[in-house]
Amino acid sequence: MASWFGMRVVIIGAARQGLALARYLAEQRAVVTLNDKRSADQLEAERASLAGLEGQIRWVCGEHPVSLAYDADLVCPSGGVPLTLPLVAEARRRGVPLSNDSQIFLEACPCRTIGITGSAGKTTTTSLVGRIAAMSMTSPLSKRGRAWVGGNIGSPLISVLDQIGPDDWAVMELSSFQLEIMTRSVNVAAVLNITPNHLDRHGTMEAYAAAKARLVDFQKPQDVAVLGRDDPGAWALKARLVGRLNSYGFERPTAGLAGTYLEQKDEPTLMWSDGKNATALMPRACVHLRGDHNLQNVLAACAVSAAAGMPPRAMRAAVESFYGVPHRLELVRTWGGAAWYNDSIASAPERVMAGVRSFSEPIILLAGGRDKNLPWDDFAGLVRQRVDHLIVFGEAADLIQRAVGAVQPGQRLSTITRCGGLQEAVRAAAELVEPGDVVLLSPGGTSFDEFRDFEARGEAFKQWVNEL
Repeated sequence: MASWFGMRVVIIGAARQGLALARYLAEQRAVVTLNDKRSADQLEAERASLAGLEGQIRWVCGEHPVSLAYDADLVCPSGGVPLTLPLVAEARRRGVPLSNDSQIFLEACPCRTIGITGSAGKTTTTSLVGRIAAMSMTSPLSKRGRAWVGGNIGSPLISVLDQIGPDDWAVMELSSFQLEIMTRSVNVAAVLNITPNHLDRHGTMEAYAAAKARLVDFQKPQDVAVLGRDDPGAWALKARLVGRLNSYGFERPTAGLAGTYLEQKDEPTLMWSDGKNATALMPRACVHLRGDHNLQNVLAACAVSAAAGMPPRAMRAAVESFYGVPHRLELVRTWGGAAWYNDSIASAPERVMAGVRSFSEPIILLAGGRDKNLPWDDFAGLVRQRVDHLIVFGEAADLIQRAVGAVQPGQRLSTITRCGGLQEAVRAAAELVEPGDVVLLSPGGTSFDEFRDFEARGEAFKQWVNEL
């Protein structure tokens, strides 16, 4: 929009994204209606956070009346709002355009932009790219800008739009929920992988993959797309790219294709090839994160950074000082002679499998939460082979237990314990634990049966483990 003055905007969802967008648009003199299914009493803190903007923001609480679409110029559903909501459907029927905080940020952003999506690894990759971008600006030869990290993690970047300058980098994590209505993209777009996830929201893998693909569909010819070579879902997008192709994977890319890879020699080394010549980035030993999936995330971050023109010096410095982000294979403490890990972010079976493969020690696995209509067969096979004790909890407990089946002679899995909730599961693990074990919370389901989000689940797990 050249001007938001007087525009009638309906924002659905008064959580982090909705509140940030409401503040921004109200300050731009739009007429904002902020709608949430929670009651006014339940939204007391949210309403207080927008104090001083009462004249620009109207609250509609307790329901999602379709009548809000009747005189709207724009409707902005937050990421957690399904597009099947009758209010959204009515807006579409009337031809009212849809947008969200990420798209509106990109339309106004004055600086270079990076967007990262994927079924797994996007938060770790985004956080690491942000660190690399920040360190790339410390060189005397670089423009002295700033790196901003946000989107689906941290604070919505629209809340700091007035502080961003033309020499900065904006690094965004973007979810399928955000992408499915976006028609604007970034200068450097990375699709890490596309594996089954959020099918409770998207319905089919085709719809889910199409949402992810929008990140590259709306790029410009001068932009760069970074795709994971080792993931069939991400690599299949190369046929529809508008911009240039960059890549990452374990093996060296074919001649003429730019990308990062791992060179297996006396000292395994992360490498970058521009399609002709190869450059050593850092020894494998510089990566502190556990698991091959995290090595893929580091290769992805370096490929994205190379596509953005950031120097190898900054990549190595960032990787050497990076020990991960909370709730992603986060070591909580050692208790009972065992290492207790918080992987609460793992809300799909495939992400649990990546976590399990990161350890060679005996594993006590805590799995559960709320299912997302995802397949559990491969998870079950790996659990029988690699897990010593399985503790299931929450709404998905019975589903997971049926998928794994009964304990069988000759398999590594020796016990299955069913618990009502996570706290009970922690206590059950404490009774089973032996020195040398790994206790791994890697649920495979969402947190919404018991907690507000995966972060709240992870914090509760850490508290209960530290209280043992």
